[in-house]
Amino acid sequence: MLRSSTTTDPNWLENEHVGRLLATELMEPLELSAAALASALQVPVEQVIAVIEGETAMDAELDLRLARYFGLSEGFFLRLQIRYELLEAKRALNGELDRIVPRAA
Repeated sequence: MLRSSTTTDPNWLENEHVGRLLATELMEPLELSAAALASALQVPVEQVIAVIEGETAMDAELDLRLARYFGLSEGFFLRLQIRYELLEAKRALNGELDRIVPRAA
């Protein structure tokens, strides 16, 4: 039987926040500063910095702006955010999900 508690294993890879991926995979290779990106997206630089630093979650509006700017599909960044949040929640539950008996159909 597989146990979800393995998600707390310290040997697991870090669960990178969408903001970190934005910075390392898109901004850094283009040498794009948070200020320049914010200006291009027409949002406050503080908003971009907060997402990059993982202080705030990606929201739908910022996702749409980023997707348009980088030529990616709408929802790309939101899907990364959801993946991050699900893994964090699963780790926080630390095996509690195993104690829930699925309802029979």
